[in-house]
Amino acid sequence: MRSRYSAFAVGDPAYLLATWHPSTRPSTLDLDPDVRWTGLEVLATSGGALLAAQGTVEFRAHWRAGGRSGAQHERSRFTRADGAWRYLDGVALP
Repeated sequence: MRSRYSAFAVGDPAYLLATWHPSTRPSTLDLDPDVRWTGLEVLATSGGALLAAQGTVEFRAHWRAGGRSGAQHERSRFTRADGAWRYLDGVALP
């Protein structure tokens, strides 16, 4: 989760696609260069233990763009594929 946030922060769509589960991965990913990610709060986790196959992370990622600031609040699901954690999908939260 933290590495994917870092990829958003530095504008690395290749890493984001590489860590996305093949069953839900888009063919391309365009990041908005005007968005500056300013912080990550991991609010809750479940699953994801050493031998687990799935896990969830609830987070709030803060951003600034065009003189405004906001946050992306999401509950993301991750699953293990080929021995590595992959982002499966997420649900936006208020």
